[in-house]
Amino acid sequence: MIEKILSASFLIGLGAATIRMATPILFATIGEIISERSGVLNLGIEGTMLMGAMVGFVTAFKTGSLWLGVLAALIVGALFGLLMAFLTVTLRTRQEISGLSINLLSSGLSFFFFRAIFGVMDVPPHIKPFDPLYIPVLSEIPVIGEIFFQQYTLTYIAIILAPLTYVFLFKTNFGLKIRAVGENPVSADTVGVNVYLVRYVSVILGAMLAGVGGAFLSLAQFNMFLDEMTAGRGFIAIALTIFSNWHPINALWGSFLFGGADALQLRLQAVGFKIPYQLFLMIPYVLTIIALLGVSKRAKGPAALIIPYKRGER
Repeated sequence: MIEKILSASFLIGLGAATIRMATPILFATIGEIISERSGVLNLGIEGTMLMGAMVGFVTAFKTGSLWLGVLAALIVGALFGLLMAFLTVTLRTRQEISGLSINLLSSGLSFFFFRAIFGVMDVPPHIKPFDPLYIPVLSEIPVIGEIFFQQYTLTYIAIILAPLTYVFLFKTNFGLKIRAVGENPVSADTVGVNVYLVRYVSVILGAMLAGVGGAFLSLAQFNMFLDEMTAGRGFIAIALTIFSNWHPINALWGSFLFGGADALQLRLQAVGFKIPYQLFLMIPYVLTIIALLGVSKRAKGPAALIIPYKRGER
C-alpha cells in the first residue's frame, strides 16, 4: 500500500489532479476577493456556482458547444451578481442573509429547471467534456509536463487570472477605486468615486467568475450535472478568501491546498485504504478549517466589509 502511494505514477497523478480540482475553487475565490475588496460579502457564490454548472451543462447539451456553455454560465453568474448587488447595495439588506437566500434560491431553481428540461431519468444526461490541452513541447517534459502542461484550457485561464487580478486590483485606477470603496466608502464618495457603481461592478464580476467555476465542474471535471454538485466549494472559496488575506496570488496557493486535499482523498480511496470513505471525504474540509484557524487571527479584511453604504450617512 505504501509503495503504491510513493510510486511515481501515484504522485504524478496526484499533482495533475491537484491543479485540475483547484480550478473551480480558484475561479470562485478570485471572484469573491473582487467582491469583498469592494466591501460586499457574497455568501451566494455557492448557489451561483451551482447555477453556472446547471445552465452551462444544459446549454452545452442543447447546442453541442462547450464554450457556449461557459458563456451561458458567465451570463447567469452576472444575473445572480446583479441580484446580489441590488439586494445589498441598493436595498441595503444584510449581506449574509442575502447571500444565503441566493443559495437557497439557486438550489431550488437548479433542481426545478433541470428536471423540467430533462425529466426524471435513471441515468443522468451526459456530454463529452473538455479535452485537456497539451502545450506543445512543454507537455512532453517528464513529470513537470504531465502535471502542469496537460490541463484543461479553463485551468490555464484560472491560473493566469490570478496575476491578472492582482494587476487589476493594485495597478489600475478602477482597482484603486474598488479598494477605496471597500476601505472607506465615505472618503471615496467625497473624492468623486461612485460607490454604488463600483460595488455593483465588483459583485457582478465576482459572480461571473463563480459561474465559470461552476461550469468547470459540469463541463470539464465531470461530464454531467448533479444536484448540489458544488458540494460546498463556494463556502470553501469564501474561507480561502480569508486564508489568502484578500490577495489573488495567495488565492492561487490556497486553491492548490484544497485541490490537493480533494485529489488526495480520491486517490487514497482508489488504492484501497481500508477506512470508511466518509473519512476520506472529510479531508479537504478539515484541512481547510485547520488552515483557516491558523491565519484567521492575523487576517485583516477591508474595513467596510459587510457595512452597507448610504450617501450622507457616516
